[in-house]
Amino acid sequence: MPRTPAKIFRGRVADQIVEDLRAQILSGTLPDGSRLPAERELAAYYDVSGPTVREAIRVLTAMGLVNTRNGSRATVTAQGDTLLAVSIASVVQFEKVGAREVFGLLGALNAYAAELAAEHASDEEVHRLREAAQAIPATEGVERSAAALQHFFGTLSDISHNPLLAALSRFITEMQLGLAVKLSGGDGGDWGRVSDTLHAERMRIVGAIASRDARHAASVVRDYHRLVVERITSARKDGENTASDAGLTEALTAWLRSNVTLGGQVPSRDNKW
Repeated sequence: MPRTPAKIFRGRVADQIVEDLRAQILSGTLPDGSRLPAERELAAYYDVSGPTVREAIRVLTAMGLVNTRNGSRATVTAQGDTLLAVSIASVVQFEKVGAREVFGLLGALNAYAAELAAEHASDEEVHRLREAAQAIPATEGVERSAAALQHFFGTLSDISHNPLLAALSRFITEMQLGLAVKLSGGDGGDWGRVSDTLHAERMRIVGAIASRDARHAASVVRDYHRLVVERITSARKDGENTASDAGLTEALTAWLRSNVTLGGQVPSRDNKW
């Protein structure tokens, strides 16, 4: 923090403090993991009262930019994936976006990622994608299988060399996988039919990217996503068909509420499935 006192103008004071601290966090002046100054230091710096500072910190916490525990100084927790996850989850719930619309978006994102990967990924990166695909059938249990699928599509988005695309794809893939696990009923349900039967299609994705045919790679990914949606929507849990749009959207909303919180804390991947 600079030593020169900040100028707070007329208007809602706490909001101005929030914007100033937010700008410092997003610019890297206050990097992830750093601690904000103590409350009395912030109050003196902004020439405001302690309650005003506490209000600003509460807002930053709700935005997922800082975290406070046991009355200690607030710690910066700004991470791109977490911020994006909170934003997407909020929009999906507020706008009542349907599950099929989310699936459609993911298909478009991954098709574009495959197109970019075919054009820009190195041979070593394509090899990593192939290894990720080949590792999926060997996994045992729903949690490990879901994590392996997440790794495959995470690798696909990473080798697109488009950071925004990669961040969007990572979280929406987690949403789709989380919903698939929830609807399939876990180890005793239809998960194998959702995941295991599509190994050949994933290898086709790798092959298309390796051939450097961007248009074909995108087409293969779109075909894959259509098959995934068909299997997810026909999955049954405890004998109950969840294929209706309303049922899918309700299940997706429940997953988001359980896995993305207002404070911006997205549980670790081990707990998502």
